[in-house]
Amino acid sequence: MNAVRALLTGVVDYAGLFPPAALDMPTAVRNYVGYRSEPSSWMLGRFVVPVAKLDELAAAIEHINPGSKPIGLSVLCGSNMSDDIEAALAFQNAHGSDVTVDVAEARVVRVEDIASLAVSAGDQLEIFAELPSDPDPRELIAAVARAGISAKIRTGGVTRDAFPSAANVVRFIRRCLDAQVRFKATAGLHHPFRAEYALTYDASPPRGMMFGYLNVFLATAFMRHGVNDDDARQILEEQNPSAFVIANDAISWRGRSLDTNALRALREEAAVSFGSCSFREPVDELQSLAPTV
Repeated sequence: MNAVRALLTGVVDYAGLFPPAALDMPTAVRNYVGYRSEPSSWMLGRFVVPVAKLDELAAAIEHINPGSKPIGLSVLCGSNMSDDIEAALAFQNAHGSDVTVDVAEARVVRVEDIASLAVSAGDQLEIFAELPSDPDPRELIAAVARAGISAKIRTGGVTRDAFPSAANVVRFIRRCLDAQVRFKATAGLHHPFRAEYALTYDASPPRGMMFGYLNVFLATAFMRHGVNDDDARQILEEQNPSAFVIANDAISWRGRSLDTNALRALREEAAVSFGSCSFREPVDELQSLAPTV
């Protein structure tokens, strides 16, 4: 496995139902099934679906053959997390030949809700608790560690104010690393490198500075290998793609290098995946930079 595949295999959780794409269920499912047959399918992770839309998903699957491999689902819970997890597990039991429900995500802002979320899921689902990156999430991440679950950070949205500061993202990552908590990211990571992009798919969209998914994952990897928070912030804010060198056996940033083993360990032990309403943008832009991946 080369360095890029070690870093990015299965990294994109497809969230086509969500803004700015906001596709209808049949289109999103059809897209996902199609992506699985493309050469770039190695980057594809799970299909992200709210528990409230599982009935729509069932109806779509009846008309769209998912193939012999079940669709891996990451289900988003609402405010009644225990009932939603029960519904997700019931959906798995009813549709187990077509789907695999093994991940659930839920927004959490109170320490006491984290333990109850973990209890509701038991050992049947991997749980990602979406936590605020500001104020300091130290206590929430400590609670996530005690509960034996994972964390999630929102890294953007469709408005400029939805994007956290680089300093807050670094702090979130550092808290996760210190607590040995795995995390995923979501929103605003359609592109490999940090730059100003359109925030929606409207004809005259607002524009804003977005994090690159390579910036986020590589910053985390370098932090695991001794980079301090100031340097990590510089990696997150790096806008020059040529500052990153992608070789077959390593990826480097301004003279610092991570080999394939370090990148594989990052994905297994720290930064799990990111949610994106687009699969094509993350893949196509990466291939334009490194055509051989």
